[in-house]
Amino acid sequence: MRRIANCLVTTSLVLVGSLVAGPLQAANLDAASQVDAVTVYPDGASVTRVITLDLPAGDNTLIARDFPMALDTGSLRVEGEAGARLTIGAIDARQPRPVSPTNLPEIDKRIEALRDQREDLQGIITSAEARRKFAEHFAEAAPVGIGEKGEARPVSEWRAAFSAVGDEVATADNAIRDAARKQRDIDREIVRLEAERAAKPPSKLEVRIELASAAATRATLRVTYAVRNARWTPLYDARLDTGTKDRKPAIELVRRAEITQTTGEDWSNVALVVSTVRVARGGNAPDLHSLIVQYPQPPRPAMAGKLLDSVQQRSALAPAPAAAALEEFRLGAGTALDEQQATPEIGAFQATFKVPGRVSVTANEGAKSLRISTATITPDLAIRAVPVIDPTAFLEASFVQADDAPLLPGLVSIYRDGIFVGRSRMATAAKDETVRLGFGADDKVKIERAVVKRNEGSAGLIVTTSKTDERAFKTTVRNGHDFPIKVAIQDQLPVSENDDIVVEMLPSSTPATTTNLRDKRGVLEWAFEAKAGEVRDVNFAWRLRWPKDKGVVMVPAG
Repeated sequence: MRRIANCLVTTSLVLVGSLVAGPLQAANLDAASQVDAVTVYPDGASVTRVITLDLPAGDNTLIARDFPMALDTGSLRVEGEAGARLTIGAIDARQPRPVSPTNLPEIDKRIEALRDQREDLQGIITSAEARRKFAEHFAEAAPVGIGEKGEARPVSEWRAAFSAVGDEVATADNAIRDAARKQRDIDREIVRLEAERAAKPPSKLEVRIELASAAATRATLRVTYAVRNARWTPLYDARLDTGTKDRKPAIELVRRAEITQTTGEDWSNVALVVSTVRVARGGNAPDLHSLIVQYPQPPRPAMAGKLLDSVQQRSALAPAPAAAALEEFRLGAGTALDEQQATPEIGAFQATFKVPGRVSVTANEGAKSLRISTATITPDLAIRAVPVIDPTAFLEASFVQADDAPLLPGLVSIYRDGIFVGRSRMATAAKDETVRLGFGADDKVKIERAVVKRNEGSAGLIVTTSKTDERAFKTTVRNGHDFPIKVAIQDQLPVSENDDIVVEMLPSSTPATTTNLRDKRGVLEWAFEAKAGEVRDVNFAWRLRWPKDKGVVMVPAG
């Protein structure tokens, strides 16, 4: 087999020129395509359809009428294999051809005639039902066994009467059944005609491919195109085995891809790949324009006249001047600047996961979740608590991301020792970055935070020059486990952004292990290992001082 040449014709100008210049006697070949492979991205998909056909020698136009309407026509590409020299010409994607005008008066006349026939048959049914009812009533009411003078009639007369009634009922039933069958056929024909009357144009796109073959051959073409109405989002299962004295803890981290698509085509029995490439973001970074700093423009004097009015009206529709952009800059509006296991393939700029076997994802069927990888990780366990907000002790597992494929942001289902304890979110983590996952409350570790001192007053030698606010806290940690466990307690020291406001941590405080935790100003952490049954206190005290003629407030950072 010889690989045929690729043709990357995308523009309408080239397409029209090819169609005009092409031989008019080229044969049209109808062909059906089938979705064979799909690569799903976080914001789109690439679909490959396969067309296999017997191609005669000479110039031919392949016509496939089963492509989805939502495809990006500029992304159409064709390649394949054939047993003879084959050249691909223009690729043309067309909207469905309009349906030929239907002879609506003739259809309406036919439907009207069928409904008349149905009414005639209904009359036959009604008449036969009345005839049957009369015969049944006669059989119930007539004194068949007694003569006019009360004498008993012969048995032969009884039988004749019974036979006559039975014949009448049977004749009526046959007429009813025959008419009902004819009505059923008429109803089906009326439904067909009404569907023909309301026929809609095809909902598929027509793709034409110009082909020139040196000899008759069997060819296999692969047509690839992009669609937007598809995506995949990462999901995770994190199953923590907390271990024992003799067994280290372990996390089974399962990656899943949740795939949804509303492309208008079913992906049945396809080779499926999910990729981390984001195709809808474009190829270039946004352009950044100059930021002009200038003095505010003085207001223009009021002027009368229609000319000024028209200028003002137009200016209301014009872009904001540079002074407005400068004001946005001052206000910090920086954002205005614009259960199978897959096989991973890690490249320099993307990661792909090939799902084994063949899978099906039907359009509009909802989300479908597929397992793409599983890893067993040995984590570090610790109790983490923020008692200033919540005294609950939370079990946290941390580990270093070792896979080449990055962990993408997504929902995580959390399990601890086989029990579902809730959901969390996975943050983006590249290789060698630390990942932290919480695994719910640990009720065997008790944490209490108490206010030991709160004193608001004045400071100064003879004349009061400033106000003060002094506070002290004590956090008590009780390890109820029969084994030691790491503990991390977080608290916050006020942060001043003004030279007149002074914050100091008092000497009575237990020295913090980490200050400005993860680059958050004023966030402190005390980390230690609590022995089995141990009770440990963490002391924390600070003083705030500011000018007496001013007031201060403490607010969370944005």
